[in-house]
Amino acid sequence: MDGENRAASEEPPLPRKRQRKQVKNDDFRQLDSSDDDAPLSEVVKEKKRPNKVKTPRGPKDKFEVEMQENSGRTRKSGSRAQAKRKNNDENIDDTIPKKKKAPVKGDDAIMCHQCQRNDKGRVVWCKLCRKKRFCIPCIERWYSNMSEDEIAAKCPVCRVNCNCKSCLRMKGVTEPPKKDIPKSDIYRYYCYILNLLLPWLKEFQREQKAEKEIEAKIQGVSVSELEIQAAACSDDERVYCDRCRTSIIDFHRSCPECSYDLCLHCCAELRAGCLPGGKEVKIRQYEHRDKKYIFGDVSAGNQTHNKRSSRSQAPLNPPCKIENNKKDENSCFNWKASKVGSIPCAPVELDGCGGPNLELKCMHPEKFLSELELKAEKIVKGKDFSGDAFSMYPCPCFSSSGVVHSEIENLRRAADREGSSDNYIYCPTGKDAMQDTGLTHFQAHWARGEPVIVRNVLEQTSGLSWEPMVMWRALRERTNGKVDSEQFSVKAIDCLDLCEVEINIHMFFTGYEKGRCHSNRWPEMLKLKDWPPASSFYDRLPRHGAEFITALPFPEYTDPRYGPLNLAVKLPEKIIKPDLGPKTYIAYGFREELGRGDSVTKLHCDMSDAINVLMHTAEVEPAKWQMEQIKKLRKKQLQQDLDELQFHASLVASNSEASDIIENSCRMVVSSGQMQEEAAASKSSLDLISQERMTHIVDQQMEPNQHHLLSEINEPEEANGAHYQPSSLVTCEPGETSVGEKKVEYGGALWDIFRREDVPKLSEFLMKHSGEFRHIYCNPIKLVFHPIHDQTFYLTAEHKRKLKEEYGIEPWTFEQKLGEAVFIPAGCPHQVRNLKSCLKVALDFVSPENVRECIRLTEEFRLLPSEHRAKEDKLEVKKIALHAFKEIVEYLMKNPQSSSSELES
Repeated sequence: MDGENRAASEEPPLPRKRQRKQVKNDDFRQLDSSDDDAPLSEVVKEKKRPNKVKTPRGPKDKFEVEMQENSGRTRKSGSRAQAKRKNNDENIDDTIPKKKKAPVKGDDAIMCHQCQRNDKGRVVWCKLCRKKRFCIPCIERWYSNMSEDEIAAKCPVCRVNCNCKSCLRMKGVTEPPKKDIPKSDIYRYYCYILNLLLPWLKEFQREQKAEKEIEAKIQGVSVSELEIQAAACSDDERVYCDRCRTSIIDFHRSCPECSYDLCLHCCAELRAGCLPGGKEVKIRQYEHRDKKYIFGDVSAGNQTHNKRSSRSQAPLNPPCKIENNKKDENSCFNWKASKVGSIPCAPVELDGCGGPNLELKCMHPEKFLSELELKAEKIVKGKDFSGDAFSMYPCPCFSSSGVVHSEIENLRRAADREGSSDNYIYCPTGKDAMQDTGLTHFQAHWARGEPVIVRNVLEQTSGLSWEPMVMWRALRERTNGKVDSEQFSVKAIDCLDLCEVEINIHMFFTGYEKGRCHSNRWPEMLKLKDWPPASSFYDRLPRHGAEFITALPFPEYTDPRYGPLNLAVKLPEKIIKPDLGPKTYIAYGFREELGRGDSVTKLHCDMSDAINVLMHTAEVEPAKWQMEQIKKLRKKQLQQDLDELQFHASLVASNSEASDIIENSCRMVVSSGQMQEEAAASKSSLDLISQERMTHIVDQQMEPNQHHLLSEINEPEEANGAHYQPSSLVTCEPGETSVGEKKVEYGGALWDIFRREDVPKLSEFLMKHSGEFRHIYCNPIKLVFHPIHDQTFYLTAEHKRKLKEEYGIEPWTFEQKLGEAVFIPAGCPHQVRNLKSCLKVALDFVSPENVRECIRLTEEFRLLPSEHRAKEDKLEVKKIALHAFKEIVEYLMKNPQSSSSELES
């Protein structure tokens, strides 16, 4: 059939749009046949050529056509090939890469140093170096605290605070300068340390002498004839007691067969018939709870939340989180010392061999301590010794009669204790901290165990940005062509259930600035602890590390490189040093106290002294609709608290086994270096498990909680100032007031620091009200090993009110503002709640004033169960103190103060 008849016999043609599509899809397949008709070829040329002119095909399309030609799938006819070549010739300029234009140099250059782009408009030239330029968008985004005039006068590169990628990753960062301390001051500092450490050294030597006498009695020889074996250990080796996990620095007992080591404290406890290293228990995990339960949905829980449930019904939520390890306990009772004091190796169940008696060994020469003490006594008796010079300095905060000068601008009121002179906190500026008189004033407060706040410490630095995105850009680096996984995601802690969540790091930092919330609009509080992980802060962030060192006030105490009053610096190079930081803490914050899911660091004690600097904050304002939803959820959570507290009171009262465990756990609480008396612990446990007492708690204590929370919900503005009540007063800068005269600048973090002498009453309060607190998965706390070292409690404003009402104690409460450094003495329990998104950097140090307190804390840690988070002696403070004492004695012997005139000058 010819073409006309064929066309007439077929159906009417399809719409024009579909016809074009059909031709486009079939052109190459039809061109491959041998009987191609001319009209089709013409149609193809007419339809393809306009398209080629309008949208010329780039190198990618050309490559595809060449691949089709080489594979034999496409064979163009002569006319089509000519048309294609002609088309390619017309567009050949589009496929050839054009040469880049030469960059504009000289005064006409507009390339921004920050973003390396020249298409963002006007730039600001630096008049100092005449080389660097910054565009206006980069100035507004990355240097918002600087004006154009300031950048023109001295650009960020000249100020050494440029946060562009190349400058942040620059190698060979200059080390911050060290403070020039005269030799006369170093001599005074070392005399001061010697005067504080000498009593501890004498006590330590008496313990070793007593053990030496026992060993002489065991061997049947005199003390003078006794020879003690030297332990085989190198300088870069850490030796721990295999029972209590305490660091061993000299005398100890060791098994000759299995090398089981036992410290002298465990030896004394065994001879006294006690369990060495505390009672052994097995920790049970918290029950997993879903988000519905956490947000107050009682139906999402189990039958134990029903008040009408049977008392004998076994709850899914266990009444306790520990179990007595009876096997290990029986093994401990079978492990006894002989009448003469010899101790066999620990049983196999306790990782020993149960074999021969343990041998006394030493890690230093036998006469090392006695000779060291004699040298120290000789120095103390010298005429130039000035060990008590600092203690004689009168604190200018007090009058001659002992009254506080409250009008002094360097004092901040943080408590309202009746009849107390320590309601104020010393708050010097960063410039004051660099003066000699400022250091002496600091020591007057620090020696009394008081916290200190240093303001405006960032004024001493170059002004490098601590914005999280800047730090992330400084951290991102490629190693051998591979990108570290931590650059894309991090493991953060969700403050709602205290579980780890993996999140994209960019999303985390975006939430830091703009906020995040759960599906029901409840604020989502995330925090990063010790970031970047598993690496040295100085190695991964050298510019920020140097900036932090520059910001540290009182470098005599805090500088980790040379601080003469920082005992941790005195460790020899070969000795393994503890990880004292610095460490970065990045967390979201919320001004309102939520009750659940607050961005908090729970009540705890650090193993040493610490300084915490607030480097950056970002405030996220919640919307009104979000606050309304929060009010509804808080009411549901409060009702859930009331129901569960009533139910668990009746459940625990009927469970005798749980009562025994509670009583034992109460006896494990250690306060101020001594265990609480058994009678007091028993009485406390009976009060805790008494149904009448728990009913009283529900009726008399939870109702005020409900009233307090509901008042917060109905009057959020008053709730914002809840911690400014007499129990925790307003924290204004000098010249600022909290009422109308001047707007108060709110801080980024709310701190509560308790006095050391209040620890026994604080522990008793927490044990008494433990059922009102929640921990992992928002489970109520049933038992504690130690109310402070467990780090499971956070005292809300209502808890602090009841604490003062029932026990008459309250913490120092204040808000930490941007650029403020908080000094926390060792042994002071403290807690923190983030009011804004905060980036803090913390550093630990060991001051001579608080060495005794660090040792006391070590004794408390060793009595905790072996699986406890704070069990291990990570600080090794006795090793630090001994090496520091040795170095100081050697220095004072080699550098005697020849005359007192230099000291006076």
